[in-house]
Amino acid sequence: MPKDAPRRWDRRMQQRLAHGEAAALGELYDRFASLVHGLAHRVLGDVAAADRITRDVFTHVWENPEAYDPKQGPLRSWIATLAHQQAVRRLRQTESAALARGGAGTTEDLERKVRRASAAARADYIVTAMPAPLRAALELAYFQRRDYRQTAADLGVTEDEARRRLRLGLQLLSTAHDATAAGSGDGPSDQDHGAHGYGRAL
Repeated sequence: MPKDAPRRWDRRMQQRLAHGEAAALGELYDRFASLVHGLAHRVLGDVAAADRITRDVFTHVWENPEAYDPKQGPLRSWIATLAHQQAVRRLRQTESAALARGGAGTTEDLERKVRRASAAARADYIVTAMPAPLRAALELAYFQRRDYRQTAADLGVTEDEARRRLRLGLQLLSTAHDATAAGSGDGPSDQDHGAHGYGRAL
């Protein structure tokens, strides 16, 4: 597949949505609904709430296809950022309402919870988006508890290559926590549903 094929698909999809092509929305939903629902559920921990976020995200995309700017990054990242922002906003609203009703905890507790949920969702997205060789190495090392020698043997690569893949994978994962620590947890443009700069916002 040509290197620019995914970006051309993104631009074509945007054009189809702008022309009101319902089949395009169905295709987009089939491709990205599980991503959106997974991110929302990771933040909110509630299937019904994740269902609502998923519906809201695709409604927004359908009604505002011009908000996507291909120059800012892939369509996948834009949609994931919308999901992340809406889920974090919903979590903050829900937790704030619970505090207002006299629930346990403080505003600081709320923000810590939001930051943890946001970082977990970012990490999940990064793992699913990273190149397959890096993802495979991380899954073997951290989910199956294999050391780097065993990881190298399982992948059929040298030990140096296994270490390199693990190091790169961990560096990518660390950006999830760095980004959350640097901001409020809902991206740099919380009020802008266009989410420009979404490659960095997620």
